[in-house]
Amino acid sequence: MRISFAFISLLFGVLSCAPKPAPVEPEPKPEPKPIPVFETSYEAIANMGVGWNLGNTLESLWAGDTDGRDWKKWETGWGQAVTRPELMTMMRDAGFGAIRVPVSWGVHMDASGKVYDEWMNRVNEVVDYVLDAGLYCIINIHHDTGADEELAWLVASPQGYERARARYESLWKQIAERFRDYDQRLLFESYNEMLDDSRSWCYASHSIGYDAEAAAGAYKAINDYAQSFVDVVRATGGNNSVRNLVVNTYGACNGAGDWNPHLLDPLKNMRKPTDKVKDHIIFQVHSYPTIDDLPAMEREVGKMLDDLETYLVPLGGPVIIGEWGTFSENPTLENYCYYARWFVAECKRRGIGTFHWMNISDGMYRSIPCFSAPELTEAIVKGYHGDGFTPVIPVLEDYGLDYKVTFNDLWSELNLTSSSVSLDEYKGITFELDRSIPADQLHVKIYGDGEDKYQYGKFSGTSASVTFDPDKIGTKAERITLQLLQEGSLTITVKSVHLIRKDGSLEPCTPSPFWGCSVELIVSND
Repeated sequence: MRISFAFISLLFGVLSCAPKPAPVEPEPKPEPKPIPVFETSYEAIANMGVGWNLGNTLESLWAGDTDGRDWKKWETGWGQAVTRPELMTMMRDAGFGAIRVPVSWGVHMDASGKVYDEWMNRVNEVVDYVLDAGLYCIINIHHDTGADEELAWLVASPQGYERARARYESLWKQIAERFRDYDQRLLFESYNEMLDDSRSWCYASHSIGYDAEAAAGAYKAINDYAQSFVDVVRATGGNNSVRNLVVNTYGACNGAGDWNPHLLDPLKNMRKPTDKVKDHIIFQVHSYPTIDDLPAMEREVGKMLDDLETYLVPLGGPVIIGEWGTFSENPTLENYCYYARWFVAECKRRGIGTFHWMNISDGMYRSIPCFSAPELTEAIVKGYHGDGFTPVIPVLEDYGLDYKVTFNDLWSELNLTSSSVSLDEYKGITFELDRSIPADQLHVKIYGDGEDKYQYGKFSGTSASVTFDPDKIGTKAERITLQLLQEGSLTITVKSVHLIRKDGSLEPCTPSPFWGCSVELIVSND
C-alpha cells in the first residue's frame, strides 16, 4: 500500500495544529517544620528556681472500691484537698518556681493499657494550673514503681523490663502525645523510685544480702527503661523532640552513707540514655537525711553532693533532688529550718535543683490555700533567693474559717484536737456546728492516757461542751474526736472548736481528719 508524501505532510500539519496540553506544575514541597528551640537541661535547672512536690495527690493509691475513672476520689484518697489553681498562685507568690506533680497511672488504665480519658484530662488540668501560674512543671510515672508488690508493675530486672516494656512505652506515648505542644516549662520524668524483684532500697539486691548478678541485671534494667522512655518521647515529635527529660537512678538512690560498699552502685551504674539532641537530659535522686546533729548532716549531705558531681554530672547532664526532707522522727523546727536553708543554698551553688517533699502545705491547708509550715517555707525560699527576698506566706490565722467535714461511714472520726491535753491545764472542750444534730448521729470520743481509757459524750443541737472526767481518762486526753454513729455518710460544718482552760478561758483548736473522713476549709462570711 502506497501513501503519498503529500498526504503524510498534510496529516502531520493537522496534528501539529492540535492544542498542546498545559504543562503540569509540580506540587510545591511542604516547608520543613523548624526544629523547636528549647533551653538546655542546664538552663532549665537555673531558670526553674526552687521546687515543691504536689505530693499525696495524683499519685494516691487508695480510694476505696472506686473505679479508676473517678479522679476526685483518687486525688483526695490520701487526705489531700482537690487541687485548685489558687494553690499554684500561692506557691509562685511565696517564691517557688517549679512544681513536681507525681502521678500514678496503673490503676487508671484499662486492660489494654489505655489511660482513662477522665484521668488523663484531670492530669492535664493540674498541669495547666501549674503552667498558667508561670511555674515549671514535672510530671512522672510514680507509684507504678516502688515496694508495693501488687501495684508496682514496673520492676528493675531484665525479666521485669521485658514483661512491662510494651505497656510502659505505650503509656509514655500516650502522655507524650497529650502534651506534645506544651512549651519548655513542662518536663517529663521517666519513673519514680524503681526497685528490683526483692524490693531493695539503698542499692540493688540489698534485701537479699548482695547478689552481683541480680544487681547487675537491675542496673541494666534501669538504663533500659530510661532509654525506652527517651526513644518513645522523642518519636512523638513536635516539642517533644527537644523537651528536657528526667531519668532517675535505681530507687532514686543518692549513694549517701558509708555503712556498705555498694551504696554508690546506683550512681556508678547509671548511664545517660542515647539522645537525638544534646544537653536535654537531667538526672534525679532523692535525699532524706537525719538532721538531729547538724554538723553531721552537713558532712553527710556534702559528701552526697560531692558524689553526685563525681558520678552523674560527668555523664553529661545536671542533677535535681526531686524529693528531699528528713527521716528524723521528731526534728526540732530550728533544726529543720537550718537544714532547709543550708541545703537549698548549697544545691543552688552547685547547680543542683531541689524539690521539697510536700509538707509545707498539707491536707486541708491546700483548700484555702495557705501554708501549714510557714517557718519552714520561709527557710526554703530564702535559702534559694537570699535574705533580701520577701515571700508572701499566707497562714490559717489570716482567715475566718469553717470546716466542712464529710464522714464516709460508720465509726469515722474527726480530730477536734489531735495533740495531748493535760487535765492539769484544761477542764473540757466545746464546739459549734452549723446545724442541729440528733443525739444518735455523732458523739464525742476522748482517748485517755492508757488502754481502755475512754470517755464518751453524747450531744444534740448545734453546740456542745464536754467536761473531762479524770476517773475515765486519767491525767490527760491523748486525742479528742467526733465519731459517726450511723451507717452511710454525713456532711456537717464545724464553725469552731475550743479547749476550755482551768480558768474558763477558751483556746481555739483546728479540726483535722483522723480516719474515714475528709475536711475542706471554707472561708467563712462571719
